[in-house]
Amino acid sequence: MGGVAIDGNSSSDKPRRGRRVRMTGAERRQQLLDIGRTLFAEKGFEGTSVEEIAAKAGVSKPVVYEHFGGKEGLYAVVVDREMRQLLDGVTGALTAGHPRELLEQAAFALLDYIESYTDGFRILVRDSPVAQSTGTFASLISDIATQVEDILGLEFKARGFDPKLAPLYAQALVGMVALTGQWWLDVRKPKKAEVAAHLVNLAWHGLDGLESKPQLVGRRKS
Repeated sequence: MGGVAIDGNSSSDKPRRGRRVRMTGAERRQQLLDIGRTLFAEKGFEGTSVEEIAAKAGVSKPVVYEHFGGKEGLYAVVVDREMRQLLDGVTGALTAGHPRELLEQAAFALLDYIESYTDGFRILVRDSPVAQSTGTFASLISDIATQVEDILGLEFKARGFDPKLAPLYAQALVGMVALTGQWWLDVRKPKKAEVAAHLVNLAWHGLDGLESKPQLVGRRKS
């Protein structure tokens, strides 16, 4: 019985094709969040589709639904993360003892976020039909103002003003910085430090000359 010839390149010796590395569930979730964040910033909620998110991730639509239940769920997580990032940045920056420096720190914190997380800020300032479940930019500003009003309350009390008005002034100050930040998002001029300086200049000198009981000068009184 003749011997069987052995092929030197048996199936076990043949080079294997490079296999695609399979992502873990956590890795896939983060990938979808990153892709969704970019698309929501660029196109808005309405302009972004599950199909496009899935295509850019190289997966099928059911994978997106499996992780987030749909576009609304993905958007909600993206917004929640951005809101926490900004809120933590602002509240963590408020470390100084002098009120004027605290204003500078708050202004810088918002401008730093806009500069470093531009896509996130674009998402936050957009209106969305799912805002009720994710929160809005206005509600975020209100959260930040709450952190500021305690500081203003102490300052008002020390100056003989009514500390009950601190929430009103906190909303006004934080709102001024936030709206300026929206404008600066696109123009990026002047430089960040100069923007912060001008914001604090207006806010501080306004506070410095604050009247304890301001009066209206026009004809309208109610």
